[in-house]
Amino acid sequence: MPDTAPAAAGITSADPGPPRPAQGGVASSRPRLPSAHVVLTCLAVLALALFLVPLVGLVARTPLTRIPELIVSPAVVQATRLSVVTSLAALAISTVLGVPLAWFFARRDVPFANLLRAIAVLPMVLPPVVGGVALLLAFGRRGLLGGPLEQVTGVRLPFTTAGAVMAATFVAMPFLVVTVEAGLRQADQRLEDAASTLGASRWTIYRRITLPQIAPSLGAGMALCWARALGEFGATITFAGNFPGRTQTMPLAVYLLLESDAQAAYVLSLLLLAISVAVLVLLRGRYLSP
Repeated sequence: MPDTAPAAAGITSADPGPPRPAQGGVASSRPRLPSAHVVLTCLAVLALALFLVPLVGLVARTPLTRIPELIVSPAVVQATRLSVVTSLAALAISTVLGVPLAWFFARRDVPFANLLRAIAVLPMVLPPVVGGVALLLAFGRRGLLGGPLEQVTGVRLPFTTAGAVMAATFVAMPFLVVTVEAGLRQADQRLEDAASTLGASRWTIYRRITLPQIAPSLGAGMALCWARALGEFGATITFAGNFPGRTQTMPLAVYLLLESDAQAAYVLSLLLLAISVAVLVLLRGRYLSP
């Protein structure tokens, strides 16, 4: 009589049964690796720490009780005033020249457009010291244009306040150009075409339609441009030097004060940090939101 007990118990021959121990009577114990989420989270925390810890160190070492005293010291006041003047002048020049350049890239179809755009934004990735050397070779007293410029007009740019403005403009304008060009490409060009069909002049279209459409991008580009000009160091010290009252901006003053008055250098650094944070908060809708 066939044995039907396994079938009666609901067990078939295909049932694998309980897991069998590995050879030797010991179960397989492969180590479990941490999940991808855990690894990525740990790496993200390390990345944030890389940014956060130096800032915390700066705030912790700054003599907060002495800020009112140090911030009105002659060296700090002089450097701050010169930084404001040079950065605002660089912003004005960048706006006057950079907005048309962004329009040229966004609206005109010209040969070698990608090459020209790469040249225009090159200072964003170029080491600032290299930019200062290039400015010196172009506009120095023996430079490509500097010598003839001084002979004809008597204007000398290196190691002057005008040179500091030029250095800041050189490194800061690309931030405005890139931001405004992106705004122009996102703008609805059909409105401009419609206005042109209705007989509006090019200046009217530019003033009444184009500029209002790119106003957020223009504001963001100007803020980034000003902040970058305010923090410029490498090109300025190479092309304009580090002369108090003439070319010594806030970053250059921090570099010099670290050797003579470290606490004043900390205060200036904290001031620059506060300005940078304020710019990012101002641009929170564009750069701080996902």
